[in-house]
Amino acid sequence: MIVLIVKLAAAVALLLWSVRLIRTGVERAFLSQIRRRLRSMAKRPATAVVGGGFSAMFLQSSTAVALIAGGFAATGLLAPNTGLALMLGADLGSAIMAQVLVLPVQVITPFLMLAGVVLFLNGKRPKVKQSGRILLGLALVLTSLAMLRDATEPVRDNPFVASVAAYLAGDLITAFVLGAIFAWAVHSSLAAVLTITAFAANAALPVPAAMALVVGANFGAGAIPFFLMLSAPPPVRHMVTGNLLARGVVALGFLLALQTGVLHGDLLDVRIEQLIILLHIAVNLVLLIVAFPLIGPLLRIAKRLLPVPVEAMDERFSALDPGSLGSPHLALSCGQRELLHMGETVHAMLVPVLGLLQEWTDETAETIERRENDVDRMHFEIKIYLARLRDSEMTEEQIRQATDIVAMANSLEDAGDRISVSLVAIADRLRKEGLSFSDDGWADLESFHDHVVTNAQLALNVLMSGDVEAARQLVAEKDAIREEEQKLQERHLRRLRDRDMASVETTNIHQEVLRVLKQINAALTYVAYPIAEETGDLLSTRLASPAFGGRRG
Repeated sequence: MIVLIVKLAAAVALLLWSVRLIRTGVERAFLSQIRRRLRSMAKRPATAVVGGGFSAMFLQSSTAVALIAGGFAATGLLAPNTGLALMLGADLGSAIMAQVLVLPVQVITPFLMLAGVVLFLNGKRPKVKQSGRILLGLALVLTSLAMLRDATEPVRDNPFVASVAAYLAGDLITAFVLGAIFAWAVHSSLAAVLTITAFAANAALPVPAAMALVVGANFGAGAIPFFLMLSAPPPVRHMVTGNLLARGVVALGFLLALQTGVLHGDLLDVRIEQLIILLHIAVNLVLLIVAFPLIGPLLRIAKRLLPVPVEAMDERFSALDPGSLGSPHLALSCGQRELLHMGETVHAMLVPVLGLLQEWTDETAETIERRENDVDRMHFEIKIYLARLRDSEMTEEQIRQATDIVAMANSLEDAGDRISVSLVAIADRLRKEGLSFSDDGWADLESFHDHVVTNAQLALNVLMSGDVEAARQLVAEKDAIREEEQKLQERHLRRLRDRDMASVETTNIHQEVLRVLKQINAALTYVAYPIAEETGDLLSTRLASPAFGGRRG
C-alpha cells in the first residue's frame, strides 16, 4: 500500500511540475507578447473572452491570466468588467486545454522529449531555449498521465480505497468539497481535473463521485485568484469576487443536478475519461454563458459584499536590523531583503506611470512621488547600513556581495528617478499643452512599456531567487529592448513622413518616452550583472576586438 501511495504521489508531483515547467517556459519566452495581446484584446468584454481563453491555453493556467488581468485592473489599464470577462474566457480555455492533454497522443511523447532536450541544451536564443522547455514540459505531462493511469490501476482493488470511493459516490457533497480543496491545494484546476480523470479512467472512482469532484474542483479554481489577490486594490478584488460568485452559483447548480439525478454518467455514450473532461468543459461553458450577460450585476454585488478596505499604514518596518550588524552574513541578508522591497517599489511606480501619459490624475502623480521618496530613503539607508560593516570582519566574498548590493541599489534608485522625474514631467507637459499621441504612436508606447514592465518582474525574480538562467535572460532582454526601441523609432519616423499631425506635434515627446523607458530597463537589468559576471556570462566590454591588420593607436 505504501508503494502505491508513493507511486501516486510521484505521478501527481510530476504532473504539477510539468504544468509549471510549461508555464515557466511560456512566461520567460512569450509573456511580453501575451501581455500586449491581452491588453489589446481586453478593450471590449467580447474580445477579452477570446483573449483570455487562448492565453490560458498557452500558459496552462487560468490563474496566471487572472493575475495578469489583476495587474492591469490595479493600475486602471483594464476596467473590472473586461477583466472579469477575460477571467471567464481563461477558465474555458484552461478546460479546453485539459481535453487536448488527454488525447491519445502518447506515441509522440519520445519525440517531444527529445526535441525539448535538444532545443533547451543547444538553443542560443532565449525563445528557442524556452521552446525546448515547453516541449519537454508537454512530454512530461503525457508521461505523468501515463504514470497516473498505471498507479491507479491496482488501487481500485484495494479494500480501503474501494470503501472511500463508495462513500464518495453516496455523498456527493463531500466529494464536491474534497474536489474544491484539492484544486486549491495544488493551485491548478488543470492538474486537479487530469488527476481525477486518471482515477476515473481506471475505475478507482465511481462516475458520480468523479463528476462531483470535478465540479468541486471548478469551484476551488475560482478561490485561487480570489485569495491570491485579496489584498489588491478594490477594482481587482471586485473582479475576482465576481468570478468566484458566478463559479459558486454554477458549481452548486451542477451539484444539484448530480444530486437529483438530472445529470448522470449515462447521458453520453463516451469513455469515462472523456465524460469527465466534457463535464469540466460544460461547467466552464455554462459559466461563461450565464455570467457574461451578468458581469455588471456581479460586480455590483461584489462591491456590496466586500468590506471597506483598511488603509495601509504609511510606516513600514525596515528589513535593516541593527542587531544583525555583528554578523556580516545576517546583515547582508537584511540588505538583500531591503533591496528586494526597493525593487518592488520601483515596479509599483513603473506600472501606473504610462496611464499618466494618457490621462493625468493628481492621485497617481502623488502616489508615484511618495513611492520615489521611499526609494530614495531605502537607497540611503542601505548604503549607510552596509557601510557600518567592518571589512576586517568580512570575507572577500562578503565584501563583494556588499558592494553588489549597493551597486544594485544605486541602479534601482536611478530607475525610480527616471520614472518620477522624467516620465511624470513628460505627462505634466502633455497635460499643460493639451497634446495627445496618435493611435499608432500610443500603441507603440503601450507595447514598449509592457515589455519593460515584464523585464521589471523578471528583475524582481532575479533579486528574490538569484536564478542564473533568469539572470541570463534579463541581460539578453537588454539587447532585445534596444532593438525594439530602434524599430519603434523607425515606425515613428514613417508616421512623420506620412504627415500624421498627432505624431508631428508629439514627436519629441514620443522619442523621449522611448528613450527614458529604455534607460529604466537598463537600470533594472543591472540587478542581473553580478550573477552574470560570476558565471562568466557577461563580457567585460561590449567593444569589438580591433580588426586584424587595422590601425592601432
